[in-house]
Amino acid sequence: MPESLTLYTADDVRIDAGHLRGGGDLCFVLAHGFTCSWRQPALRRIAGVLNRQGGVIGLDFRGHGRSGGRSTVGDREVLDIDAAVAAARRRGYERIVVTGFSMGGAIAIRHAALQGGVDAVVSVSAPARWYYRDTVPMQRVHWAIERRAGRLAVRLARGTRIARNGWDPVPEAPHEVVGRIAPVPLLIVHGDADAFFPLEHGRQLYEAAHDPRELWVEQAFGHAEVAATPDLIKRIGDWATVAVGR
Repeated sequence: MPESLTLYTADDVRIDAGHLRGGGDLCFVLAHGFTCSWRQPALRRIAGVLNRQGGVIGLDFRGHGRSGGRSTVGDREVLDIDAAVAAARRRGYERIVVTGFSMGGAIAIRHAALQGGVDAVVSVSAPARWYYRDTVPMQRVHWAIERRAGRLAVRLARGTRIARNGWDPVPEAPHEVVGRIAPVPLLIVHGDADAFFPLEHGRQLYEAAHDPRELWVEQAFGHAEVAATPDLIKRIGDWATVAVGR
């Protein structure tokens, strides 16, 4: 069973998290997608696979699960990851790999570029740019975020509380900041069957980044946590151990 953690961000938002102790000095910070939670079965399965290679700290972003605050859908959440990274450091981990899915992947990129303090970054199924509406699932996501009825629906259905005022100013998009991550190693994973963000998003992130970087195009892979197989997660863990020089 994971150790329950209560973290506080630099802007004083309470973050619910869980810690699986691992051997050695490597820790994965696990960043979920929109409306998800570290307590959900898909995230718990991913944490279990990564835990074979290191410690894992999973967190609920603000406005999600048992965390406080309201979701800013990728903006202020960099502070949530920063709180989890600090918690990992306090527990003696010297090498930290932030591993994010979808929205969490975008936040992982923005955190590493803007806040720093990590040893490697893995972004799975992340958007490269904001306001993407060219797929039906993303049209539904924008309705949930931008309309009052949508915010109420997603709160009732998923327990996710979304800030109603939107972005002001609009934060820099992942592709605009990803080049700042180097020389920290970056792995971008994207499926060719992603119903939310087509493969062009993964390629745009890769092209905007600098070495050391890798792009894995996964055949018949859908979107984010739900589609991630144990084999893919193990390969991500293997990559991370090499990337941080373990």
